[in-house]
Amino acid sequence: MKLKIILAFVCCLALLQTRAQQVAAPDQIKTDSGMLTVQPVTHGSLVLTWNGKTIYVDPYGGAKLYNGLSKPDLVLITDIHPDHLDLKTLDSLETNGVKMVVPKAVADQLPEKYKQQLVILANGQSTTQSGIAIAAVPMYNLPETADSKHPRGRGNGYVLNLGGKHIYISGDTEDVPEMRALKNIDVAFVSMNLPYTMDVDQAASGVLAFKPKVVYPYHYRGQNGLSDVESFKKQVNAKNKKIEVRQRNWYPNQ
Repeated sequence: MKLKIILAFVCCLALLQTRAQQVAAPDQIKTDSGMLTVQPVTHGSLVLTWNGKTIYVDPYGGAKLYNGLSKPDLVLITDIHPDHLDLKTLDSLETNGVKMVVPKAVADQLPEKYKQQLVILANGQSTTQSGIAIAAVPMYNLPETADSKHPRGRGNGYVLNLGGKHIYISGDTEDVPEMRALKNIDVAFVSMNLPYTMDVDQAASGVLAFKPKVVYPYHYRGQNGLSDVESFKKQVNAKNKKIEVRQRNWYPNQ
């Protein structure tokens, strides 16, 4: 009997260690209605848990990365690229009946089985799902060209209101005027990976313009490896020490 208990304990410990190696430790942010838990997953994917609700953002990278996390009550998808719209991962998660907030370009690529779950938003539109206010904001590349990797209007960034906190998820964007003009953002997730979004200097400039209280560099792996998020932090805090830059590891296996 003792041997069985010991073996079970060892197995549980191994699973916990594997889980720890796969994802970064979660963060917490105080809101007017309890704590908001921020779970980095990988690249542009994160999980937000607040007030008994779990929100998956751009689930990607395989179902194993989400082991041990609560099933989603809401899914947000920003764009059609496979590091955001990952059908293999989506199909492997427990999403039956779960509302999915998506841009039309994503809706057009999702199979029929998901159609009744979709809430389609264009830039500038908003919705409330599971008691959470969600606004879609533009995300696109500059300059705007015919061969842009992210043309204006195709994808969505999102601003969520969770317990009085405004949470901005940039998606694949550059330092566009709509981002710079954001107001009253408490927590921001800002991408920085060339050639798909913006470089570290652009990201710092944009963040200094809209002044979130807390900012997480995320989506920072590009063609030449990981972006210099330490440089991003230094640039931001050199000009505004009130912005808290939280560096977390979205790539624990690299």
